[in-house]
Amino acid sequence: MDCARGNNIEYVMTINHLFLAFMAVVGAAVGIILVVKPETRDFRVSPYFWVLLAMVLFELLAFARGRGAPGTVVTMDVRVSGFLMAIVLMVVIPIVSGSSAGLF
Repeated sequence: MDCARGNNIEYVMTINHLFLAFMAVVGAAVGIILVVKPETRDFRVSPYFWVLLAMVLFELLAFARGRGAPGTVVTMDVRVSGFLMAIVLMVVIPIVSGSSAGLF
């Protein structure tokens, strides 16, 4: 069944999809902040922990909203994928932009 034949297919965005989109936005935002304000690397809390904090906040909100029911929390493989995606974006954006500040 497809839309070409006139059948409507409903696409549902799961919590896993929302999490991956959220982590892409967080990783890009942190990368852009590191380009615009390189001195933020020297804050007491490292940018890597900003990503972890965003993950924790998303997880807490998702758990509280769905009360931990199956399908309302992010799966472990998606957590790892989202974290890696955010870190890669956080590192690649300053490199691609030509930022002179060191990464670590």
